[in-house]
Amino acid sequence: MTLSPPEHTERPANTGGAPRATRTAPGGHTSRKRVFNVRRGLTIAGFLAPAVLAVTTFVYYPMITGSQMAFRHWNLNDLTDTSWIGLDNFRDIFADPAWGTVLSNTVFWVVASIVPQFLIGFAIALWLRRRFRLRGLYQALIFFPWAISGFLIGILFRWMFNGEFGVVNDLLQKAGLIDQPIPWLADPETAMTAVVVANVWYGVTFFAIMILAALQSVPDELYEAAALDGAGRVRTLFNVTIPSIRGTLSLTVLLRVIWIFNFPDLIFGMTGGGPANQTHIVTTWMISIAQQGNYGEASALGLIVMATLFAFSLFYLTATRERKGSTS
Repeated sequence: MTLSPPEHTERPANTGGAPRATRTAPGGHTSRKRVFNVRRGLTIAGFLAPAVLAVTTFVYYPMITGSQMAFRHWNLNDLTDTSWIGLDNFRDIFADPAWGTVLSNTVFWVVASIVPQFLIGFAIALWLRRRFRLRGLYQALIFFPWAISGFLIGILFRWMFNGEFGVVNDLLQKAGLIDQPIPWLADPETAMTAVVVANVWYGVTFFAIMILAALQSVPDELYEAAALDGAGRVRTLFNVTIPSIRGTLSLTVLLRVIWIFNFPDLIFGMTGGGPANQTHIVTTWMISIAQQGNYGEASALGLIVMATLFAFSLFYLTATRERKGSTS
């Protein structure tokens, strides 16, 4: 005699614990999903609270406070009057005779620094991707400058470009390129060139690090296929290497433009913005205005910097995204 299985089976009662929702997966299996409850929410909020408090205290609160100072008469020389003056601080900045010089210096500073940094860093990354003896030592020597403070780099290059006993003049004279020493940092026509040369030397490392990391992720099979198709080095570079790391290149250029725009350390270490404001960029000029006690104009200039970088980032990301979509 054979016993048939019962038609209905009772489920065991839920003896406790949080209820769980069940759903049937495509394969017929049943998966369980934890239901969000108040206790779990409070636990998550407790872990996030210290980070939120720190960011609010040290980022957003100073940002909001500094932003409202841009619309007030806020001068340390006269704190009895902090009245609301609207856009007067912005008008004073644009009417300042130094504004045109500072703006042109900033554009030259960013463009003249980013292009050589990118090209030289790309070349170094391509070279370091090859396997050769003592490659690790060369990488350490090339990446070392990035670990040094920008202000310290500025002091170092200030001595190198010294008009009386600097090593730059000494090397140029021994090479027969100049007849007498050049006052690099004292001459308004050469001071900006000197700080740009120092910034190029300092920033090449960043591009080399980022691009080398991206190059190491490119599969070797792509280069083997290009070699089988008879592609030369130039064709392989533009048809294989650059398309494979285009995303990294776009992000690296964007980050470096923002950092160069906000990099007053090296200029302060070399020239302090002189001579005659010829090496002042927007951020160094903002610090100089703040040192004079005029926090209202300095805050207004800071808002101009933030708005400019936001607009540039939006335009740059939109342009690179459209180019990526058109080439894919």
